[in-house]
Amino acid sequence: MKPAISPSRTQALPFLLAIGLTLPARSAGPALYVSNEVANTLSVISPQTNSVVATITVGKRPRGMAASPDRRTVYVALGQDDALGVIDVASGKMTRTIPVGRDPELVVLSPDGKVAYVSNEEIAHASAIDLATGKILFSTPVGVEPEGVGLSRDGKKLYVTAETNNTVSVVDTKTGQVLHTLHVGENPRTVAFTPDGSRAWVSAEAGGNVTLIDVASDSVLGQFPIRDGKTKPVRIAFSPDGRLAYLTEGAAASVSVVDVARQAVIDSVRVGRRPWGIALSPDGKRLYTADGRSNTVSVIDTEVRRVIMAIPVGERPNDLLYIP
Repeated sequence: MKPAISPSRTQALPFLLAIGLTLPARSAGPALYVSNEVANTLSVISPQTNSVVATITVGKRPRGMAASPDRRTVYVALGQDDALGVIDVASGKMTRTIPVGRDPELVVLSPDGKVAYVSNEEIAHASAIDLATGKILFSTPVGVEPEGVGLSRDGKKLYVTAETNNTVSVVDTKTGQVLHTLHVGENPRTVAFTPDGSRAWVSAEAGGNVTLIDVASDSVLGQFPIRDGKTKPVRIAFSPDGRLAYLTEGAAASVSVVDVARQAVIDSVRVGRRPWGIALSPDGKRLYTADGRSNTVSVIDTEVRRVIMAIPVGERPNDLLYIP
């Protein structure tokens, strides 16, 4: 996971220029980034053509990703390098790495883009890193096997799931102190916030359910099942209007469509094998899933709720990041 654009594209550049053709600028138009955790690459998909336009070699076991507020930089958690890879969007290259502690799983950025927060799975910590200096601001013990990380809208609280403890730790982002420990479903994977920022949803893979948390009071409001409770829900995306939620279901090779107000599954869409990462276009018309065992990204038309294309990517796609 070190160089950048695939060698075949780089070697072809002189020929393309010689015949008067140019490669598309990577900064032009929207892009969907895919972390391929076995291939050790990021695939860059153009949502306009539904095709891979670049492959970026990064580091070992890329998983969660986050974009800077100006959309010029993508950060990817490199689980076996104990670092964040820093990707320059315009050039399509990994320019450096930032040490972030052992085994980073997922990453989120502060609202101003200056601090990265990661879940350090192997050491059961959550860490905050100053991106300008590389200084670790805090590394706080949380539950065993932390994975999901999410920030409250004001950036003051970090929510971290713990797969083994079945908890969510609420961490003060200034001090690193654990403010609350909330009990949720079995094997919690993801923390996702409703568009208005008032509720956090926590998916429980083994529990087959979602726990709702009130962000203002950090209290558990309730829990509801996803279908028969055996589909193993993982990642969550909300429609722009907040009326629907979409959940990837690894065991069922599908996505559940949830009516948020009713807290009930109203539909499901078959995708590739072991869907994990999920992303939604800003207009809500296209939904994407990273199908880990199929090595594809499924493209779903949300109006008709069916897959319209499966895009081949690298081995074991894990996370998705849509940059408008």
